[in-house]
Order: sequence, then structure tokens, then C-alpha cells
Amino acid sequence: MQKIDEIENLIKIISKLPGLGPKSAKRIILKMISSREELLKPMAKVLVDVYKNIYRCNVCGSLRSNNLCSNCDQSSKKSNKICVVESIADQWSIESSNIFDGYFHILGGTINSSGQKKEDLLISSLVKRVKDQKIDEVIIATSATVEGQTTAYYIQESLNETKVKISKLAQGLPVGGEIENLDDGTLYSAFKNRAGLNSDSN
Repeated sequence: MQKIDEIENLIKIISKLPGLGPKSAKRIILKMISSREELLKPMAKVLVDVYKNIYRCNVCGSLRSNNLCSNCDQSSKKSNKICVVESIADQWSIESSNIFDGYFHILGGTINSSGQKKEDLLISSLVKRVKDQKIDEVIIATSATVEGQTTAYYIQESLNETKVKISKLAQGLPVGGEIENLDDGTLYSAFKNRAGLNSDSN
């Protein structure tokens, strides 16, 4: 293979993407180069736009475009509930299933995962949202891992003072399962059969 610095650097970057290695990266790059006008040029522009304009919202943790966060927008028709998830991938999985029509709150990880601490997560922001928006219910949708369950317990403790109804996805979730990997049927069942975690949930 020719040693071209630009290509080598691109292979290294693309190889870091989930599910891709050097061989897959090379195939992708060759396809982009052979379709310069149809793929490479528009992709370069879109990537620049994403880099400049897309950020993580410091209130809800979702993605926003410049100063606009559609997830925080209270003018849109949504049920007055917040679903708490670990990652944006989890949010997208639940959204695509059309199971939930409320707001999302993305923590950005779990307690003790990759050195994450309670302070690194947006839990204090969640408490503030519940108070300010007069939220009816908080649905904790963390994964069925030790870290996910530990985080769920800490969230419940943090929300106790708000008196909001707190529920958790049904225990039909597979042990060790992550939300983004679940099929729509499992998600639907988990949401429909969610269990209350405090006295106000009865």
C-alpha cells in the first residue's frame, strides 16, 4: 500500500470508531476518494458544521445545535415526565421505538464507570429540572449492570426531597443489558411494566 500521510492519518482516525478496524477504515476511505463529489466533499462540509455547531447541553445532557436544545424545549408537546438514561445512544434507542414522549436526561455515564464520579454526572441538574419544570414522574432507565443499579439508587436518593414520583424500568431487562442494545419489544415491556420506587408511585 502507498504511504501517503493524509491517508495514513485518516485510517488511524477512522479505525478508532466503534466496530471499525484498519481494514474497514481502508475500504471506507477508498470509497470516499473514488466518490469525491458525491461523498468526500459533502462529508467534509458536514463534519465541519457538526464540529462548529453541535454541543452537549449542560442542562439535560442531550445534543443541541448552537443554543437550541429540542429536548429542553418546553413548548413542544410532551408528557411531563423525564426519562433518565446513561448515554445519548440510549436516548436515541428509546426515541426510535416511540415508546416515550416525555423529556430525556442524559447522565453521561454511570458512577464508577471509567473513573466516573457522582460529581461528573448531571444529577444536580436533574434535581433542578424536576423542581423548575414541576415534573410529574422521573423514569430511571439505567442499564441492568452493577454500575447502572448503583447510579439508579443514587438518583433516587437525590430526588427524595422533591417528592416527585420515581419509577424504574421493569426487571425484565436482561442482567448486564444495556439500553441501546435492547429491541423495541423489550423496551416497550420494560416501560409499560415499570415499577414505582417511592410511596408516591402507588
